[in-house]
This record gives sequence, C-alpha cells and structure tokens, in this order.
Amino acid sequence: MKYFYLLTIGTLFFGTITFSQESEEHSEESSEEYVDTNLVDHTFEGTRVINGHSVETLRKGILEFRIEHRFGDIAGTDGGAQSMFGFDNSSDIRMAFEYGVTDNLMLGFGRSKGTGNPYRSLLDGFVKYKLLKQSKNGMPITLTALSTTSFTYQKKSYDFTSVGSFPVWQNRFAYCSQINISRKFGERFSLAIIPTVVHRNYVLSTDQNTLFSLGGATRIGINSRMAVLLEYYYVFADKNLRSTNTNSLGIAFEWITFGHNFTVNITNSKGFGETQFIPYTYEKWNKGQFRLGFCIGRKFSKE
Repeated sequence: MKYFYLLTIGTLFFGTITFSQESEEHSEESSEEYVDTNLVDHTFEGTRVINGHSVETLRKGILEFRIEHRFGDIAGTDGGAQSMFGFDNSSDIRMAFEYGVTDNLMLGFGRSKGTGNPYRSLLDGFVKYKLLKQSKNGMPITLTALSTTSFTYQKKSYDFTSVGSFPVWQNRFAYCSQINISRKFGERFSLAIIPTVVHRNYVLSTDQNTLFSLGGATRIGINSRMAVLLEYYYVFADKNLRSTNTNSLGIAFEWITFGHNFTVNITNSKGFGETQFIPYTYEKWNKGQFRLGFCIGRKFSKE
C-alpha cells in the first residue's frame, strides 16, 4: 500500500514542478481547440464523471495515466472512528493508461485490485468513439459510443456454488455497451443521459446475465477550474432475483489544474468500471455505506 501512496505523491509532485511549462501548453491547446467556434467543447472536463464514462474523448496524441482509489465505508457497521472513517481500508484501486487515437477515438487499458465481491485481479479495456458533436447553430447534443470488456484472473474457487468457480475460462469475461447523450447549457451546466447494457458470461442462478441500466450525470461549474459532479445509475432488473442490489449514486468535486484532472468523490459503489459498479453495488447511503475516493489523471503529449 505504501508504494501506491508514493506513486500518487510522485505524480502530483511531477505536475507541480512542470506547472509553468504546462500553463503555456494549456494556452496553446485552448487556442487550437476553439478554431471551430461553432462547436461546443468541454461538455465535461474529464473522460469520466465519477464511476462511469463521460461523453468526452482524449485529443489525438494525448496519453493519460490515471490513478483511482476508493477507501472503506465512512460510517455504518464497517466505518466510524475505528477505521478512521474508511481511511484504514481500501475498497478498490485502479491504474490505467488511455490514449487518443484521433480527436474522436480513444482506447484504454487498466488494472484494478477488485472489491472481492465477487472479483479481484481485474483487467479492463475499452474503445470510445464520439459520433456527434454539439454545435451552436445545429447539432443540439454530443453523442459518444462506448464498448468495454473486463476480465478477472483471480484464482479459481473449488466451491462450485460460487460465481468464482469459473467452469470454463470464458466465464471470466464481462462486457458493456453504452451510448452517452450529453448537452452543455451555457458555460456552467452540462447534463448527460447514459443508456447502458452490461452482460456477464457467468452469474449465479439468483442473478441475471444481462442488465439494462439508465445513467444520468450532471456537471455544475463553480468557476473555470472547479465544478461539482453528480451521477446516478438506475438498474432495471428482476427485484426477486436481485433483492440485495442497489443503484450507484455519487457526488464529486472536480479541480482542473495544468495537465491534471483531480476529482474527489463520495459514492456507495466500491468498484470501478461499468461491468463492476452497475451489477455489484450493494451498499446503501442511509446505512452509512458510502466512501471517499479520488482520481488523478495526468496527461502527456508527444509535442
């Protein structure tokens, strides 16, 4: 765990010592991005909202290194002072590299610790493509399509009643397809509607392989560098089969610095990625089962 925190501090330190250089790059990037003044840019600032993807893609040639961390319950039976309000525990950790192939197409690959309920040792990959762009005099929305896959390489369980028994290797895969429909209203307010389908190759008899979820997200700008984010995913499922599952809800504070996107969030979800937080959220806000998390995204350009 100490190496993780050293890596996080190192990332922040590297961004600080290059502050003046990045400020010049930011000015250059801004002028390049607004060549077409008819397009509406920066509907959301980052490629993620809180748990899920936003409508944004990385610009061509930009590589982003992401560190995401989620602590334990702040309150409830597993939280409180004995666990330093969740800081003693780690629900999940993810590190990833993501790359802008073109201004509209990006790819990503990451590795998560996993929550252990039910999976650990997760690899994920995705492709995201921006199909439509909002404009001032025409197109009213920005639309992005996402396809993502996750794979667990945790040790196989010999309890055949467990979802981790994996009778065949294909049982280790889960998939997600998503359409993100977003619109920016003025300079400070953005809204997204996010229909999502998640399919898991192997589930218990008390669960469903395929789930449909409707997500919603908003960004409320405080100033040019800071914003508040809200995100909620409602899962349409058979309540008789999934009676213990809950919907993912999160709120976050976003701070944009030169070359960095820093987000501090509170959510009832433990895991990262649509194939995890949509089907495997069990925690309830009213029982204190919510946790603090953060994400640091550091962008690199070859120019």
